[in-house]
This record gives sequence, C-alpha cells and structure tokens, in this order.
Amino acid sequence: MKRLIILRHAKAEQVPGKLDHDRALTGRGERDARRAGTVLGGMGLVPDLVLCSPAVRTRQTAELALAEFAPDARVYHEPEIYLAYPDDLLALIQRTDPDVATLLLVAHNPGSHELFLSLTGTPADDDPGFPTCAFAVVETDTSWEHLWPGEGRTAARWTPKDGRI
Repeated sequence: MKRLIILRHAKAEQVPGKLDHDRALTGRGERDARRAGTVLGGMGLVPDLVLCSPAVRTRQTAELALAEFAPDARVYHEPEIYLAYPDDLLALIQRTDPDVATLLLVAHNPGSHELFLSLTGTPADDDPGFPTCAFAVVETDTSWEHLWPGEGRTAARWTPKDGRI
C-alpha cells in the first residue's frame, strides 16, 4: 500500500508589494504547522520522501511540521510544485521512486485540494474544502507510476480549526 499525505501550507502573511513566492508564515501559521506535525506523528505517518514547493511559506510549513514527527526526512524542493495544477502534481507523484511507501507533498491551493478530490473521486460539492495547513492522507494499492484519478481512498482529513481525523 502507498500513502500520500497532501499538506497545504499554513497561514501566510499578506504584505503589499511582497512577492507571493516570498510570503512567510504568520504566528498562527507557525503554530498550525507544528500542530499538523504533531497529529501526523500521532498517526504514525513518517514520510520516506517529502516533495515541497520552494516558496517560503511551504518550506516553513514543512520544516515546522517535520520537526514534530520526522526531523530526518528527505526533503526535495521542487520548483514545479509552486502554484501547480493537479495534473502537474500527479505527474510529479508518478515519477516517485517505487520504494517510497509514504510520500508527503507540501503544496498550494487550489492544486492541493483539486488533487485530493481527483485521486479520491470526491465530488467538490460534497467536500468541506482545504483551508490553510489542512492535510489529507490518501491510500492506494496502486504504484506511484500507475496512480490515476479515482484510485485513492481517504484515510484521514485534518484541519487546524476542527482537528478532525
């Protein structure tokens, strides 16, 4: 079985004139990222590989979350994740080494949410959304290379606000 953890970056600052790529986390974002890491650790989900957007807010989210449950995880900052469409994210996932059992993707919306919806076949109208620092765990019996829309199932969902798993 393969597990994909899709983590949206935590709450970021809104600073007029600052490049989107350079936006840092707010204090709330930092707290939420640590909490997400604590929850993932409590679930026993340790990634074999982390693919992270190079944007400041995603890098900080990954660093803070991983410090709580997988400080030694291999992290690759992939430029193509920044503001990617779900098809682009899926193509990146499909290139993942087959030995990776648990993959953590730290990315942006709407791509993160749309990827989750696509992989699990969840209708958008029935979904509560994917707020900042939300994560979803998608399980599949399919190899990364052959992963396509509809071939995953939701194993867990979490948001900082409601904390549901």
